[in-house]
Amino acid sequence: MKTRRTFLKLAGATGLALTSRGRVMGANDRIAVGHIGVGGMGSTHLKHFRELAKQRNTASIAASDVYRVRLDRAVAAGTAILAAKDYRRILDNKDVDAVVIATPEHWHAQIAIHALEAGKHVYVEKPLSRYLGEAFRIYDAYKKSGKVVQVGAHRSSNPKHKVVRDIVSSGKLGPLVSAQMSYARNSREGEWNYPIDADVGPHNLDWEMWLGPAARRPWNEEAKSRYFRFRKYRDYSAGILGDLMSHFIHPLLIDVGNDDWPVKVSCIGTRKISTDREVSDTVHVTAEMQGGWTLLFMSSTVNEQGMPDLIRGQRASLYLAGSNPELKPERPYVDEIEPMVATVVNPVDSHVNHQNDWLSAVRANRQPSCNMDLALRAQAVVSLAELSETTGQMAVLDPVKRTWKPSGPG
Repeated sequence: MKTRRTFLKLAGATGLALTSRGRVMGANDRIAVGHIGVGGMGSTHLKHFRELAKQRNTASIAASDVYRVRLDRAVAAGTAILAAKDYRRILDNKDVDAVVIATPEHWHAQIAIHALEAGKHVYVEKPLSRYLGEAFRIYDAYKKSGKVVQVGAHRSSNPKHKVVRDIVSSGKLGPLVSAQMSYARNSREGEWNYPIDADVGPHNLDWEMWLGPAARRPWNEEAKSRYFRFRKYRDYSAGILGDLMSHFIHPLLIDVGNDDWPVKVSCIGTRKISTDREVSDTVHVTAEMQGGWTLLFMSSTVNEQGMPDLIRGQRASLYLAGSNPELKPERPYVDEIEPMVATVVNPVDSHVNHQNDWLSAVRANRQPSCNMDLALRAQAVVSLAELSETTGQMAVLDPVKRTWKPSGPG
């Protein structure tokens, strides 16, 4: 209850009206962008928007961050007319048409909902939210707003996934059996052990505001790690599931090309090597999807050997490694299914391309590549996997009733 009260208190404080409902965008109109969170990924977004402003006909006119060092850096780069610690000042500015949200996961929902209520188009970094209930609330705000939302799983804008989707929908694979992907990496430094600024403290960081809807904690040495290395702590992140899995679950759902939800999800997470964190360093996820097929995902931050990315059908399998997907018939169907390699034009995984897709969707009033319908289903997989991992039980979902719970052994 304490966490929920904090969320509501922050949502209504300071008297900021949040009354701007946004303007109708024309194809040739300049899009004025506000950047909320200008740290690691946020500063990268800011850099792209600054360098491509003329080409895109955009202007980065506002920036917000609770850490003064990062906010000052954004202003010094010449990207912000309005700079504020409180993101609501950005949303209350009627000149801001759209916002890029690049905060830690535990802030995504509140800011995205407020932005949509204020009439702003939204680009929110992946994952969509920290928890599944928040994701449904963002979705409801999106449906009411009429605005365009892009979730920052940038691989979704790679044209490769449209090619894969077309092959799957053609029926060449036969009935879908399973789809799998992995993301494995390794480093001596340990995953997410980003540098900690020596001078950080209450004089330049609003720690209480950064905690936001999360549990209250004192400012101390551990707090420094929580701030700069937030993905290691469950208050703010689902770890591998929210970060690394989100990179691939969104495009994999595009590949399959249907609107299936997960109905049963099981996840095993281990933390044998990276003991300096609350989240796992290796996970294995299995999900039963509505259509009766199985989704498989594995990831590790302590070993970089993954498993093949592929989609299995009864008649053929589609191998996704590399730029051009390869169709191989199953042995009983070699006389009926021709093997093939599909050519993908400009198969690039790029934040710039993903941003461009969002801006194009805003101007055309269309769905972007990683839209809310896709992102909500992806978040369901992520959140149910975390529920299974932390309870040791299988997690089940009823997407119509919007209910989920652990049920039985994992």
